[in-house]
Amino acid sequence: MPRLSVLIIARNEEKNMAACLSSVAFADEIIVIDDMSEDDTAKIAEEHGARVMQRAMNGDFGAQQQFAIEQASGDWLLFLDCDERITPELAAEIQEKVKANVQAAYRIRRLNHFREKRVYYGALRPDYVCRLMPRAGVSAEGVVHQQFYHPYREEKLRHGMLHYTYSSWDQYYPKLDNYARLSAQKYLEAGKSVSFWRDVVLRPLWAFFKTYVIHMGFLDGKIGWVLSVNYYHYTLSKYVRFYDLKHPF
Repeated sequence: MPRLSVLIIARNEEKNMAACLSSVAFADEIIVIDDMSEDDTAKIAEEHGARVMQRAMNGDFGAQQQFAIEQASGDWLLFLDCDERITPELAAEIQEKVKANVQAAYRIRRLNHFREKRVYYGALRPDYVCRLMPRAGVSAEGVVHQQFYHPYREEKLRHGMLHYTYSSWDQYYPKLDNYARLSAQKYLEAGKSVSFWRDVVLRPLWAFFKTYVIHMGFLDGKIGWVLSVNYYHYTLSKYVRFYDLKHPF
């Protein structure tokens, strides 16, 4: 029988760890790469049967995921974030795919929540992420949002997983700010061009319009408006930082 390894990257996730690991108790192996947590993340993970390895991430998500891949012994890999939960229906479907051992990579639909409430549209509308795949030939790269590279055709699974994106505004805003800073640095290192009018003035306006109107954030009511406005500010912050790196004000 093919074996399944679940790979989880964590830092100070004691509030999420138990529920996350319980949702993948069906796996043959669970590996948690702990970014030197200062809370009980590692202890809780070990209590739930995970193999815990501590490694400083130093802001490079892709390198941390690549390290996790190299530790896995399973024939199949399932990548999971600490704020995600595999539902019983999805767990059964994953086990079915692993048992069949068809060489394909599978995209899973995330059912996003903000402060425990489901968000259906706009910035946090359901999205598909490629997370289940055979181990052979898989690698990861990307400082801000890591990307998995593999040689397989991609298919979608029927069932979705729960994604508890942010538990509070105090968690939400620093995370957006960190993403904006890392993205600006990534654009600079990639040699991308930047225009004040196109990227600093117009791009944030388009980001708001796309999120609130095209992706129907207005249907989520007050939170849809707030998240769309915040997406405007995130986009503005990202490109202001990038512009300032290339053309200091």
